[in-house]
Amino acid sequence: MKNIAVIGYGVIGKRVVDAIHLQDDMSLIGVCDIISDWRIQNAVRKEYDIYAATQEAADKMESQGISVKGNMQDLLDKVDLVVDCTPKKIAAQNVKTYKEKGIKFILQGGEKHETTGHSFSAENNYKSAINLDATRVVSCNTTSILRTLTALKKADLLDHARGTLLRRATDPWESHLGGIMNTMVPEKDIPSHQGPDAQSVDPELDVITSAVKVPQTLSHMHYWNVKLSKKVSKEEIVEAFKTSTRIKMIRYDQGLVSNNTIKEMFLDMGRPWGDMYEVALWEDMLKVQGDELFYAYVVDNQAIVIPETIDAIRALTGIETDGAKSIAKTNESLGIH
Repeated sequence: MKNIAVIGYGVIGKRVVDAIHLQDDMSLIGVCDIISDWRIQNAVRKEYDIYAATQEAADKMESQGISVKGNMQDLLDKVDLVVDCTPKKIAAQNVKTYKEKGIKFILQGGEKHETTGHSFSAENNYKSAINLDATRVVSCNTTSILRTLTALKKADLLDHARGTLLRRATDPWESHLGGIMNTMVPEKDIPSHQGPDAQSVDPELDVITSAVKVPQTLSHMHYWNVKLSKKVSKEEIVEAFKTSTRIKMIRYDQGLVSNNTIKEMFLDMGRPWGDMYEVALWEDMLKVQGDELFYAYVVDNQAIVIPETIDAIRALTGIETDGAKSIAKTNESLGIH
């Protein structure tokens, strides 16, 4: 049983905390943040131990009736590993503290690969993360790219891949603060950062991405054109994708015609927040023409990295050295079937 701390209780952090709480081989010691509003109050309601990142934050929390167990240093003294889910670039500032204390740590995809020297995707490179001091769980879009292309690669079907990403404008809970409306904003650089990011996990991938930000907040959507290593049937492609337990084949002809209908399905399934941990890939849209493959899928940027983070905890702490066993255990705990 390893002791785990989560720093940052935002969109990703609160989901990681709940997921850790579901595991029987790791123990959540506490949550650390600077907020004192409804977000951290929900953590109190769930009876998680709360730590304050600063004295000012502690004073504010206590003024709101939140019982503070200690500061960030107190929390770090009690744990084997910390999952840092703080906003972009803040985690990189915390790394010095983690290293000074000799604590293993996991960062999120907003940080640079060089900050940890290792980037993680469970189905691709679990083994390389075993007993490391640190890793970075790659971003939501990069995770989806690695899952789908790894499935094709393991089936010896992948030559190279070219993808276009339609990126949601902002997180739903922050859409009143910003985002875009009545426009689309293409990323200036091709490749967009997701392709090179995928190569930080698997340098062998020949992948190029382009991206455009669109005015909606439900999910990302990807369109892919893959050059196959050989001519195969559509059925063989589908079977390759099905070897990944974290790719969910969906069908347009079953009414799943848009990201809002897919979200509604996961809400009806009883998933917390309607979260979709899987890549939702349209089976009946998938097309094979000669040695080319065309497919599309949807990515839930708030949820897809949660199972990856749990697997990364097991790899870094050495709780489980068999990646397949960790993935199966995580899937069972989160209801991924």
